[in-house]
Amino acid sequence: MSLIPVTILTGFLGAGKTTLLKRVLTEAHGQKIAVIENEFGEENIDNDILLTESKEQIVQMSNGCICCTIREDLRETLQLLAAKRRKKLLDFERVVIETTGLADPGPVVQTFFMDDEIAETYLVDSIITVVDAKHADSQLNERQEARRQVGFADQIFLSKTDLVSEAEKDALIHRLKHMNPRAPIKAVHFGEVPLAEVLDLRGFNLNARLDIDPDFLKEDDGHDHGHVHDEHCGHDHHDHGEHCHHPHHHHHDDDVKSFVYRADRPFDPARLEDFLGAIVNIYGPRMLRYKGVLDMKGTSRKVIFQGVHQLMGSDLGPEWTADEPRVSRMVFIGIDLPRDIFEQGLGQCLA
Repeated sequence: MSLIPVTILTGFLGAGKTTLLKRVLTEAHGQKIAVIENEFGEENIDNDILLTESKEQIVQMSNGCICCTIREDLRETLQLLAAKRRKKLLDFERVVIETTGLADPGPVVQTFFMDDEIAETYLVDSIITVVDAKHADSQLNERQEARRQVGFADQIFLSKTDLVSEAEKDALIHRLKHMNPRAPIKAVHFGEVPLAEVLDLRGFNLNARLDIDPDFLKEDDGHDHGHVHDEHCGHDHHDHGEHCHHPHHHHHDDDVKSFVYRADRPFDPARLEDFLGAIVNIYGPRMLRYKGVLDMKGTSRKVIFQGVHQLMGSDLGPEWTADEPRVSRMVFIGIDLPRDIFEQGLGQCLA
């Protein structure tokens, strides 16, 4: 039986997650979706749902969607849904989890890899983060949860862009790209997003084979290889010939930052495994997402490497073609990660 795809919907309080979710649930898309909601306040997710005072957790909606509240652990709720599906008591093809606006997505994601039964039943498809354009700057400045939600995202939707100027929107997009260069950013109006941009994104592939985007982390400004390019720049310790091309001046210093490492020599597999194991052991809780397409000594195929916190996995991708440069590229997104240590250690892993 194929794995059930899961979309994790996150975003700070009031960003518009529920608006987006309502649209997904009420659209006549013919898909059978189970929704796990963990912030039922006084307002129901939709008028179709009437939560009773009984202990009934799972409510079937008129369009075939299923909704359930988490009154226990997420793992137990996922197990309950899977068991009911196996017994043909519930019929659904995918799951959407809406996290509370104050949630760090990390523990939610880890649920899918720490428990064998869950890992053998579900597959995380993507993490979607909704960002409130009107209040994002203050939320990102003041709340680490908001910054982590951006760092974890595979796709970012900007809501309330009609309430800010074009310059403010551009500055926010610029800031978000520095925090997470791997997530596409798209403005949405009142949750009006085509379903194809929400489901089956395949943005999250830990321990899973994935198609390689040949332009992964491609840059146009001709950087030298073999160093880390600090996506935040503005520092005075560049000694590798890096160049920064920023039209904007930063007035903030986010603790969630990203940097890209590139090398045009292959990695030694054993040394790289030892080094990554060591840094994950030390910095894992601060490493939100990391991903790479690597040239590894001893194989003619690309090695795909991905991780979340202390969980990481790798897989063999397609062959390097004869006319493409065998350049390793890695992106790290995390909280105050020591760039110099990563740079030096990765350099020592090259063959």
